[in-house]
Amino acid sequence: MAAAKDAALTSGATGQIVLIVRSLKTSARYPYHSLIRSFVFLQTVLLSLRFLLRRRRFEGCGSLVRRRAKEEEADVARRRALAESVAMVAEEEDRGRNCGCRWRTELFYGVRNNALFCRSWLPASPGEVRGVLIIIHGLNEHSGRYTQFAKQLTDCHYGVYAMDWIGHGGSDGLHGYVPSLDHVVADTGAFLEKIKAENPGVPCFLFGHSTGGAVVLKAACYPHIKKMLEGIILTSPALRVKPAHPIVGAVAPLVSLVVPKLQFKGANRKGIPVSRDPTALAAKYSDPLVYTGPIRARTGHEILRICSYLMRNLKSVSVPFLVLHGTADKVTDPLASQDLYRKASSTFKDIKLYEGFLHDLLFEPEREEIGQDIINWMGKRLSSARLDNTISSTG
Repeated sequence: MAAAKDAALTSGATGQIVLIVRSLKTSARYPYHSLIRSFVFLQTVLLSLRFLLRRRRFEGCGSLVRRRAKEEEADVARRRALAESVAMVAEEEDRGRNCGCRWRTELFYGVRNNALFCRSWLPASPGEVRGVLIIIHGLNEHSGRYTQFAKQLTDCHYGVYAMDWIGHGGSDGLHGYVPSLDHVVADTGAFLEKIKAENPGVPCFLFGHSTGGAVVLKAACYPHIKKMLEGIILTSPALRVKPAHPIVGAVAPLVSLVVPKLQFKGANRKGIPVSRDPTALAAKYSDPLVYTGPIRARTGHEILRICSYLMRNLKSVSVPFLVLHGTADKVTDPLASQDLYRKASSTFKDIKLYEGFLHDLLFEPEREEIGQDIINWMGKRLSSARLDNTISSTG
């Protein structure tokens, strides 16, 4: 009866304790046996507690992940609305000036099914299009910054398309975070393919600024992308970028793998001087679509990785190209652009260095002249391509 009563009043771990206590009383002749049973039980209790704590911690992490995902989704929606508003304001200004340009924005789904915000500026008359230029912006900025350059191109009968990378402008992703520049390269190729399909028979050029220049150069090294291009234009390309300290370069691969979103050095909101035009500089660093926060571990490592790849493979570059660089650039190395020009195997290549100019060439006071240099080169390239086609057809 006593045993039945005890059993009725206890359950689970409590019942186990009662049995162990009873066992210690009735099995004095076997002290070691009882001790082992007690030890096994205590170990079971400790393991159970550890499991419960881990489960709670996991649930807490899951809750944190869900909260951050919602915050990221809200931020993407906010940035996308801002990106749309940039287009709307510019379009209204064009209407007021009776500008002959057709605007459009759309979402393009990249190779990993991320929604990428895209813009296009086309001449008012589709029959006037001489060629198409696709803009790939630089790190931390967005395609909306190139509106003035796009209008200069449409005035000369070129169509212009632009794509915000993942984590930039109005595109999906954590702001300023790039999980892989190879994904950006692949997205660039897919976007080019889409534009080619929409503009059959129209010559296409790729334009890339800074890290966008590195993306464009790597993309053009792939035969299936190169065959869709008449040439590429690079402004201040990121080719020889070194970490602030050798130790950073040594630990970057591990840190980017373990804590990819970890933020390193905080950016000064005044920013690095990238233009000699104070108005353009202030506009860049006050733009809510320009990321001014600390660079993230994976993003920094990806830049080092693509630069290292390109510098090892400069001789394999065979696409026609124009590279432009300011000699006073404090962000990327103008000497690396000269190395590209010297070592590339391209038969049609040109370089232009601007004495004393800074990083953001298309936002320098001489932006109109620089834009015209690009337009002149595209015209020169198209004439050369037509001549080549004529020779090959008659030959």
